[in-house]
Amino acid sequence: MNLKDINILTNVKMDKNLLSIGALILVSILTSFLFILSDGSVFTTVALILGAIIIIITFYRLEWGFFLFIGLVLLFDQFAPRGYDRSIIGVEYFQNLKYFKFFSKMDFAVVNLLELHLFFIFIFWLLRIILKKDEKLQHVPLWFGALIFFSWLIFSAIYGLSRGGDFLPALWELRALFYLGILYFFVPQIIKTRTQLEQLIWVIIASLSFKVLQGIIRFFRLGFNFDGRTQLTSSEDPLFFISLFVLLAGFFLFNSKHKQRIILGWLILPMSIVFILAQRRATYAALAVVFVVFFILISTNYRQKLLKFMSPLFFIMILYLIIFWNSQSGLALPAQLVRSSFASDRENAGERYYSNLYREIENYNLAQTVKKSPVLGIGFGKKYEQPIQLSAIHFPLRDYIPHNEIYWIIVKSGAIGFFLFFAFFNSFIFKAGSLFERLKDPYLKTICSVAILAIIGQIVVSFYDLQLTYSRNMVYLGTLMGLLPTLENLDQDIQNVGKGIDA
Repeated sequence: MNLKDINILTNVKMDKNLLSIGALILVSILTSFLFILSDGSVFTTVALILGAIIIIITFYRLEWGFFLFIGLVLLFDQFAPRGYDRSIIGVEYFQNLKYFKFFSKMDFAVVNLLELHLFFIFIFWLLRIILKKDEKLQHVPLWFGALIFFSWLIFSAIYGLSRGGDFLPALWELRALFYLGILYFFVPQIIKTRTQLEQLIWVIIASLSFKVLQGIIRFFRLGFNFDGRTQLTSSEDPLFFISLFVLLAGFFLFNSKHKQRIILGWLILPMSIVFILAQRRATYAALAVVFVVFFILISTNYRQKLLKFMSPLFFIMILYLIIFWNSQSGLALPAQLVRSSFASDRENAGERYYSNLYREIENYNLAQTVKKSPVLGIGFGKKYEQPIQLSAIHFPLRDYIPHNEIYWIIVKSGAIGFFLFFAFFNSFIFKAGSLFERLKDPYLKTICSVAILAIIGQIVVSFYDLQLTYSRNMVYLGTLMGLLPTLENLDQDIQNVGKGIDA
């Protein structure tokens, strides 16, 4: 190497060092500016910097930005589990910007970080549409039915507000359902290839694995007891775990050899433990109904295979319930939760007697409210009637959103909204079920079954727990439902390759 080459390498190294120093100074100035602007809020400063990083990543690769979005929604908790108010992270992602001191006096700050994140993804997608002339919009099945349903929700909101309803409660009632609608239309425009589909499922598995680990660590730190708590993770997490149970069952049943099957095989035991320890009776019921529907969905030869595997587990479960039905030991926790779901007296329902009673009073109040406006409903933003006054609970929207959110649909949007709600979801289930029958690829067939059964599980849970208005639930469900066109297109590509046609 001659002197000239050495000088060139030295200059390049100096340029890199100067660039690194310049970037460090710029980041330091930016951080200091944000820190001063936010009145010394470390959280706001870090959040703004992370937001900038997310925007850059999304601009570079749109699907990466979407994966980050789904990952954050599943990783963070919209509501802290009971007893963990001071140790939870991420609840700010779902809160209105008015929660932060810097935005507290700004009228527009009723949006939250989740919505801003989704907005930026949408803007970059529009830019891609404009800049790439060959970019094609993907067809969304049942779009007209979806459009009518969500239009009726808007009408019900306007109707409720025009009759004295409150805007902020109406916003919190509806925003999650509209996340579902947006993602139902939006996901097919982003997730188009098999690689993107597999990457999305990896993100879901990784995020929910973290929630499993979180639950295990908490139980370990509490000395393998609940220390008076009734939750280890958020209420929504056990419902998400059901989709992973279905995913693993589909991989085995349809003989998919994907690496995700191996990871889920290792995850199944700790996930089952956290699912049981979550103490969510509604998800126990959802799991049972989901696997009954799964059994109906699959063909006869797969049913025989599933029966062969499930029969011993079913026998063990029945034996367990018989042995521990009247037991008060720690091992009897799942049995007592099942028992309390059926019991109506205080002695057998135990500490959940008042929870059951509260829900019965709620349902009575909802029934009385429906009688006053059965066709149009009372509209969103309006309180439902309470002929029997409910006891105080730690939930600011108690008078607007009941536990039974299937009844809540008919109370707020009337018989018309109730019909449109089930027409949309039932149509999707039949459409996806038809595709499920045609799919030959084991991986695609498994994902299709997860999308169908996620709706079943969500509806079952929503009869007993307020999760139609939870942002995490609706983002997750909307994402799974939005995969249907992708599965259909990928299946068509496989068929074209088999026929010797260019995909």
